[in-house]
Amino acid sequence: MRLRGGWPLALFVVLLVAIPVLEVYLLIEVGQRIGVLATVLLLVLEAVVGAWLTRREGARAWKALDGAFRGGRVPTGELADAALVLVGGVLLMLPGFATDVLGLFFLIPFTRPFARRVVAFFVARRLSRAGVVPGTFGSPHARGTVVEGEVVPDPETVVVTPQQIEGGRPPS
Repeated sequence: MRLRGGWPLALFVVLLVAIPVLEVYLLIEVGQRIGVLATVLLLVLEAVVGAWLTRREGARAWKALDGAFRGGRVPTGELADAALVLVGGVLLMLPGFATDVLGLFFLIPFTRPFARRVVAFFVARRLSRAGVVPGTFGSPHARGTVVEGEVVPDPETVVVTPQQIEGGRPPS
């Protein structure tokens, strides 16, 4: 039987079963070593620290994203950071130690660039296998063909700047 989604769907199903089993195993092991009360307190402490860190890093990611938009830049790194903070926060909300470690890896500012590179590697590999060439805006048909040309502005086109809009001045 072949799954319609291919190996990513199969991997998702396996992880959906394996992660809870791993978390229960780790909870039992840690509980036996340090005690039930200490294990529960450790999980609560991780949740509190995780919520604080998610809030702080989420605000930073939002600020960076907003700054990129206001600066007229494409916010690729900022979007990746915001996504990692979101996923890290969700992983920290799940009870368990393995998901907490992964969530912290996505949330901590000095480990997030490495996490971003790992995610970018897998996304680029997936796009490459799908036949998408970087810089072609997702078109699987544009495979490195370069068409030389020149951009000539239309003299009848009215250009309105953001400063004109904010200042309430009509275009000249």
